[in-house]
Amino acid sequence: MTSMSGAPRSSPRTLIGNRLAAGIVCAWLAACATVEAPVPTPTPSQEVTPPPRPQPSPVSATGAWPHAAGQVLARNERLLLYRPAVDDRLGAIAARFLGRSDDAWQISEANGGAPLEAGVPMVVPLKPLNPGGVVGDRVQTVPILCYHRFGAGNSKMIIAPARFAAQLEWLARNGYQVIRLSALEGFLAGQRPLPPKSVVITIDDGYESVHRHAFPLLKQYGFPATVFAYSDFIGAGDALRWPQMQEMVSSGLIDIQSHSKSHRNLVERLPGETEDRYRANLDAEMQIPRESIQRRLAGVQMRHIAYPFGDANAPVTEAAQRHGFTLGLTVVPGGNAFYAQPMLLRRTMIFGDMDLDAFKSRLQTSRPFVGS
Repeated sequence: MTSMSGAPRSSPRTLIGNRLAAGIVCAWLAACATVEAPVPTPTPSQEVTPPPRPQPSPVSATGAWPHAAGQVLARNERLLLYRPAVDDRLGAIAARFLGRSDDAWQISEANGGAPLEAGVPMVVPLKPLNPGGVVGDRVQTVPILCYHRFGAGNSKMIIAPARFAAQLEWLARNGYQVIRLSALEGFLAGQRPLPPKSVVITIDDGYESVHRHAFPLLKQYGFPATVFAYSDFIGAGDALRWPQMQEMVSSGLIDIQSHSKSHRNLVERLPGETEDRYRANLDAEMQIPRESIQRRLAGVQMRHIAYPFGDANAPVTEAAQRHGFTLGLTVVPGGNAFYAQPMLLRRTMIFGDMDLDAFKSRLQTSRPFVGS
């Protein structure tokens, strides 16, 4: 772990890894601390076997995380000192104190990545320690990957299922966290930190091959993705059908968002299109897919748009915001730092002729802070 000046510093886990250090931290917290009594250990009926991904923590038969069973030794408004019980899991601790089991990574990072040990005190950060992801002279960036079609074919826009599977396997084996696109909203607002090796998967246009080839692989790895569909294409030719889209949405892994109505290049005027007509057509490109997709797909809220061809200008972004979109995606490659423009996010194209080394090189999860 590195300080803002670039000098090495000890991890929180190192500071509290033994009883003496734990006592020091406890004494520090006690000056403004509220001490909580131990919580009774859940009964065996409340727990089931932990799932292998994405969090190695158990859930109850009702789908809720069991309550963390350890003891709060001391706390203040930013941190608490927690002594885990024998059956504690990071996911349950995160759910209890941070409100989300998915934020277990924040506890792990605050303790230097050391494994959870029963009886060994650990720090739980109650407020984000580093929401912008700035470490030394580098800043965290989140790559958004852009796919189109899946299957067999010579077009560079088509990804072979085996190649897509190899990419997902590499992400899983190398510590990457595939996050939902919506998680970027809190990150860009400076309110929510993200795992250091976060990546977002998006798929444009809405071809049927997404359901046939990509969806089963995403389910296998438990990876979320966003499909950007343009409403004129849905149900036509080799496009997705509404029942297929609803099935993917109902899985909890796939989000459907807007790729406009017609997939026209939104920055270019059509022949003979006046300024007033152009702006009216922009409104239709935003409004029609937003209304139709929300009406047809239960559980979908249209908040994000991928601009056709990745092109946007001031009238396009203004129209998108006017119609309630909060994130807009281009195809300018690279990762997105906390100060990225929400309506002009970078996105990296993944082509069918890329080998695994080329894929790895597209995963920009940090860059120098100065001059970035």
